[in-house]
Amino acid sequence: MRRETILNAVLYLAMPVAAALAFAMDEPFLITLITRAAIFALAAVGLNLALGLGGLVSLGHAAFFGIGGYAMGILAHHAQTYSPMIDSWIVIEGTKSMPVIWLVAIVTSALTALAIGALSLRTSGVYFIMITLAFGQMFYYFAISWPAYGGEDGLSIYVRNSFPGLNTLDPMQFFVLVFVILSAVLWWMGRLARAPFGLALSAARQNAERVETVGLGPFRLRLVAFVISGAVTGLAGALFADLNRFVSPTMFSWQMSGEFIVFIVLGGVGRLFGPVAGAMLFVLLEYLLSPLSEFWLIYVGAILLVVVLFARGGLIGSLAGREVAHD
Repeated sequence: MRRETILNAVLYLAMPVAAALAFAMDEPFLITLITRAAIFALAAVGLNLALGLGGLVSLGHAAFFGIGGYAMGILAHHAQTYSPMIDSWIVIEGTKSMPVIWLVAIVTSALTALAIGALSLRTSGVYFIMITLAFGQMFYYFAISWPAYGGEDGLSIYVRNSFPGLNTLDPMQFFVLVFVILSAVLWWMGRLARAPFGLALSAARQNAERVETVGLGPFRLRLVAFVISGAVTGLAGALFADLNRFVSPTMFSWQMSGEFIVFIVLGGVGRLFGPVAGAMLFVLLEYLLSPLSEFWLIYVGAILLVVVLFARGGLIGSLAGREVAHD
């Protein structure tokens, strides 16, 4: 077996093993912390499709994360206040059903990604980065000025939403639900990267002109990747809002987009489990260092600098070798 395959297996098992140990020690806070890492990993896995395979450095992916979060918050808010979202010629009620909320979050984020991608993908390089950043900030300021759903103060949800057969308020059961979703998305992303679409997208990143000569449109490939990426990140946003039972404009902030990129760079750009490794390392550092100093992010920045300068393949690349694999 290749070293990266073994390393991926270790990373995959690390979360459930750590959660099981925390459960055995009766530490619900640690389970919640591991769940947070899994949700961050899911968001970064979504971005990694666009960044790792497509070469699209998006500083606006927090827009989709926030849209997923507000999809949850708005639907759950109307369900808990027993007020319809729309009450005119058609009545649309809120809901506390997680599957319905996930579907709304995915569809809304995908449609938003389609609109943003159709405009921003006509540019490249720093212009693409700045346009995606502008869209993200646009959503951020819109959320701040939206008093119906909390404005700058955000929106609290009293009880976590429901999933058939589970007590989602139990930290361990909610972790298992999130981990199953992360596993399914990782499996799908691995298949997608090895499929003709993934190979064509990777080729378009390396040489767009050569891809065009064989009849494939780089713009369409990148747009589809951007939409899928946004949809996965939107799902992560809905889960994150459910975890905290709170949604706020900070989910749209450029700092959140930057954190997703940090996860990918720390773990390994283009590596299937790179975002997982990066999110786990980031949350672990936050847990260990934040009690010592309020400036703990300086240490994370130093580690990121070392990775960029001396471990270009990230954590996984430095341990498993240079070859990018999606096992």
